[in-house]
Amino acid sequence: MGAGRVVVAVLLALGLLAGCDVGSPAPPARSDVIRFASYDFAENQILAEVYAEGVRRQGLPVSVQHGIGTREVVSPALQQGVVDVVLDYLGTALAFARPQFPQLPTAPDRMHAVLSRTMGGRGVDVLTPAAAEDQNGFVVTRQFAATHDVHRLSDLAPLAGDLVFGGPPECPDRPFCLRGLEEVYGLRFGAVAGMPSRAATLEALLAGQIQVGMLETTDARLAVAPVVLLADDRALQPRENVVPMVRAEVLDRWGEPLREGLDGTSERLTTADLVELNRAVELQGRTPAEAARAWWDRQ
Repeated sequence: MGAGRVVVAVLLALGLLAGCDVGSPAPPARSDVIRFASYDFAENQILAEVYAEGVRRQGLPVSVQHGIGTREVVSPALQQGVVDVVLDYLGTALAFARPQFPQLPTAPDRMHAVLSRTMGGRGVDVLTPAAAEDQNGFVVTRQFAATHDVHRLSDLAPLAGDLVFGGPPECPDRPFCLRGLEEVYGLRFGAVAGMPSRAATLEALLAGQIQVGMLETTDARLAVAPVVLLADDRALQPRENVVPMVRAEVLDRWGEPLREGLDGTSERLTTADLVELNRAVELQGRTPAEAARAWWDRQ
């Protein structure tokens, strides 16, 4: 699906097309609220609510639309003014924005500088990253780790051909997911299963339907499930600090209260907070909005 058709789909999902010819969508009207959008996984929905609540507490009007899709959907929606604020992860956002960049920087400040220049040319401001960080992680069961003496990703190399890998549907095309495992570690699994959610990934792993699964390093289930997070011993994963991305026009319009709401959230948010927020939603049954409000009340 091309970028134009993707944005039309998002417009339809958000209810922003009214009588427009979807073959040639009109630019979205200026909104009286700041529109937050999340990717299609739970943690990002939590982050959208946390940052939206921070802006709301500055007295500004916000709305939150969850599960818009992957970056192929959300990024053009942000750049074309369908949504206003997206919470991203530094390394993945940079790799997606500059896929042909010959050698991406690895230091967070340099990563932020390159991402800011790149997205600035597309009408998007990249604000200060949070200390909170979440990377792709790859897990096996404790029993599998003990039986095969597997503790690092490189330990999977002689076994991969006989294993089933499970991860999100976009994982095969991602440089820090399956494609990266092949290029950096030489891991070519016998089969790959697309998982609809991280919870489904863990269930499939524990049931023996897959032997290796992708879970984020801040997933609260890592602390309670009988799994082992494999060490990224060849440093495939980049720094993945949470970073707000906001349309420059929107930031100009709402001014310092919007910037303070977003930057103030980033100043407070730690990786431990992110794990606790995930626990509240994934294990304790709170909604992302409820978890966000409770987190802010503790601040």
